[in-house]
Amino acid sequence: MKKIFVSLLFAATCTAIWAQGIEKAITVEVKNNRKKEQTDVPVAIKLSDLGLNFQARSATVRDGSLEIPSQLDDLNNDRKADELAFVVDLPANGEKRFEITLCSERNDKPYKARVFAEMLVSDRKGKHVPVRSLTIPGTSHIYNQLHHHGPAFESELAAYRIYFDQKQTVDIYGKFNKGLEIEACQFYPTDEQLARGFGDDVLRVSGSCGAGAWKGWNGTKATHIEPVSARTERILAYGPVRTVVEVEANEWDYQGSSLNMINRYTLYAGHRDVLVETFFEEPLKDEVFCTGVQDVKGSVSFSDHKGLIACWGTDWPVNDTLKYAKETVGLAAYVPQKYVKAEVKDPSNYLYTVGAKGASYIRYYITFTSMKETFGYKTPEAWFASVREWKDELDHPVTVSIR
Repeated sequence: MKKIFVSLLFAATCTAIWAQGIEKAITVEVKNNRKKEQTDVPVAIKLSDLGLNFQARSATVRDGSLEIPSQLDDLNNDRKADELAFVVDLPANGEKRFEITLCSERNDKPYKARVFAEMLVSDRKGKHVPVRSLTIPGTSHIYNQLHHHGPAFESELAAYRIYFDQKQTVDIYGKFNKGLEIEACQFYPTDEQLARGFGDDVLRVSGSCGAGAWKGWNGTKATHIEPVSARTERILAYGPVRTVVEVEANEWDYQGSSLNMINRYTLYAGHRDVLVETFFEEPLKDEVFCTGVQDVKGSVSFSDHKGLIACWGTDWPVNDTLKYAKETVGLAAYVPQKYVKAEVKDPSNYLYTVGAKGASYIRYYITFTSMKETFGYKTPEAWFASVREWKDELDHPVTVSIR
């Protein structure tokens, strides 16, 4: 009888462990290397650095006794999580420890969303159907079949969309008040929503690079991403603390090369700025590209001549100049200096040409403000001061240590 009892107890214990899943606990230290307090600092941890012997399907992140929102993201489409992401507040020159538990079992916790993303295809009856990923031949055109012309994504501070065409333009949506709006208005607020204080499209990008689109360079001006064999746009992560959107171009016939390229846009909660990463399937040769910001009509510009470029200008955001008023915006892009070839200007944009011979990765950052914001900037001087501070923050990232 004793043997039977022990066997039953052992079986019950094994069942409990199986139900709970395999777990691993780690401690992460995050240090602020600046003399200023920082809020909503992004932390992204590659799971490959943790030596896991199981597939992580859920995570719990604790700041002391407080559990904070986090997410696991699959960034290479293999249906397995690659990164753990969360945002933290840090005192000046301060350090915090976070206790993280990774588990093999799913646990879909209802964290409050601080970001949102969507891509919508319109059917013949005008109904908008959500899609996560869409691929078309390079000779096809789907721009007008997508409700807001490509994926849209937002934080509480700002919203963006990426055009699904050869321009791959980064367009912007400015807000009066902090909050998520795109799910409700889908980038096109109604008159009733506008009366309630919703934001709206604040920039007529036309053929420019808008707020930091990736472009080709022909020696005198920015060029579009064409011809290609296929285009794909996809949403990799929807939140609650960051969105990740990708734009892929296959067999781009460019400067004597056939390039397979992915532009990845990552927007974190509490941020107006976006990290843009460009991945190439093979190391680059001598190809030269460009990015920067649109020369908004009547704009004034600022450059530190070391990768930071910004402007401030006022123009109508759409062709309807009767219903809509002019909008004032500030745009900025920052390219780390190791990628910069030259600072240039074309008829539509303030630009840096960029390249990375022998490498297959380039990153840069984009941001914007709308003067309608109750929480933003009201003068070009204030905007240019803020982007100088933004660059300094990017150049002095937090230090993340895994214990």
